[in-house]
Amino acid sequence: MDSSKLAQIKVGPELTVRDGLQRMDIQGEKILFIVDEQERLIGTATDGDVRRWILGGGPLDATLGEAMYRTPTSIKIEKKPDKEEIRTIMITRGIEYLPLVDGEERIVQVISWRMISDRAFSLRKGEQCAIPVVVMAGGEGSRLSPYTRILPKALIPVGDVPIVELIIERFIEFGCDEFYLSLHHKSEIIKSYFESIERSYRLHYILEEKPMGTAGSLSLMRNSLRSTFFLSNCDILIDADYGDILKFHKENSHQITIVGSIKRITIPYGICEISIDGQLTSLVEKPGFDYFVNTGMYVLEPPVLEKIADGTVIDMTDLITQLLAENEKIGVYPVSEKSWVDIGQLEGLHKLVKRIGT
Repeated sequence: MDSSKLAQIKVGPELTVRDGLQRMDIQGEKILFIVDEQERLIGTATDGDVRRWILGGGPLDATLGEAMYRTPTSIKIEKKPDKEEIRTIMITRGIEYLPLVDGEERIVQVISWRMISDRAFSLRKGEQCAIPVVVMAGGEGSRLSPYTRILPKALIPVGDVPIVELIIERFIEFGCDEFYLSLHHKSEIIKSYFESIERSYRLHYILEEKPMGTAGSLSLMRNSLRSTFFLSNCDILIDADYGDILKFHKENSHQITIVGSIKRITIPYGICEISIDGQLTSLVEKPGFDYFVNTGMYVLEPPVLEKIADGTVIDMTDLITQLLAENEKIGVYPVSEKSWVDIGQLEGLHKLVKRIGT
């Protein structure tokens, strides 16, 4: 890792968790190294550490000094470790970044897994993740008009690859090899595309005779989906550890787990807070609020499908509301704002095309 990159991921303990997540997004690394005033390593904060902090009820405006991991693994630079020793430590500890420090615990260099391995994916990718994937690809894609007047949303190209293939490829990276495509609008075009390409995975088509919403067609798969499965809209990409999402879902015995993106909403005005008699008590300039936004990616258990009557038109939000009313366990797995790309709208599509092209 070069010195300019290292300088950007070394931060003080006073940085907030919210700002730390933004720093990870900007730098494209899933870790920050926390240093004191003398630049000595005192902790680390990975996206996983931050996720555990949030799930434990920790606020986003807390400091990284509160949320950080306090006993990070490091190697003294004078030991001159060789590549195999570093590789062994990283595999044994399950870490993707290993700092080399001097005698004063100041970071001299950081070794990342991708620097020493031929594997193009993280240490965790592909673990315990070989479950079916359902992709909802039957919508008209009105937000992507005028493109979708000609092509179905699923086949809108991002570079040289259609949206739905990008989604499938991401799941394949994590060990998934069986996919169900729920189709309605321009279904024959989508089927023709997949029948014209070589593929290494199993693919099943589920045809909706009428639009059934973002959950209704699951009733058509009741006899096929007998195990835990992923569900994804066909216009979103999630940059996260899918194996860890599945682990979180299983460990908490959820019926549905929603992948939720942290979204900061800023009110572009000064907000007046007033008393009951109309007197100004405070004036807050452009306040911000944090929310978890439903990205459109989920993990589901098969019994959920029994809740959907045959032929029902129902969206996932309505199904989840129904299950909540029945006291079923619904979880939310948080990812950072930039880990979610909504390519179902033109702005998100253009951003992704630009990102891939750079």
